Amino acid sequence: MSDTLAFYTHPQSRGRITRWMLEETGLRYDVVMLEYGSSMKSAQYLALNPMGKVPALLQGKTVITENAAICLHLADLAPWKGLLPPVGSAERGECYRWVLFAAGPLEAFITDRRHGALAPPMEAGYGTAEDLLHTLETAVAGKRYLVGDGFTVADLYMASFLSYYIRVGELEAKPALLEYCAPHLQRPAALRAGALDDALLQIAGAA
Repeated sequence: MSDTLAFYTHPQSRGRITRWMLEETGLRYDVVMLEYGSSMKSAQYLALNPMGKVPALLQGKTVITENAAICLHLADLAPWKGLLPPVGSAERGECYRWVLFAAGPLEAFITDRRHGALAPPMEAGYGTAEDLLHTLETAVAGKRYLVGDGFTVADLYMASFLSYYIRVGELEAKPALLEYCAPHLQRPAALRAGALDDALLQIAGAA
């Protein structure tokens, strides 16, 4: 890959998921840290991402936003890492399923529930709370990997998501969820990414 990758982030954001993915790929990238309420809403950054949110990935002259899209794209940029099953395989479709399940209905449900306004089940992508949480627990219970017999972007995305929302009290710390997340969070790339973002947070705090 010849295009330079620029990673726009803040260490207290969903960008931590993208950072972990970048570290898993081993691809070279530059980091651009943005601040909430200032550089994140600057004209320069809004020209890249009109949403004024992070993360964003600039590959050459192309901007990619939305965390799930970035992570899936990064998996494609490093096919030798096996973070996505082969194109056209059923397992690849299953990876898409769980990444987008976490990024879509699961996150929307948690956000809506936190603010006390769940949508009617027939209208909401997440349906009922019972069905959604049953689907989640069934997906991970007793499993090391969500898809196949190896670590994929689906595991990275789900473990990142679950561990954060358990930590902040938005998801119950059920044994099935904790047991699924634990080995993934100890991967060298996950630890490296966490250390890099923690260091970036110290810099942000000192600025």
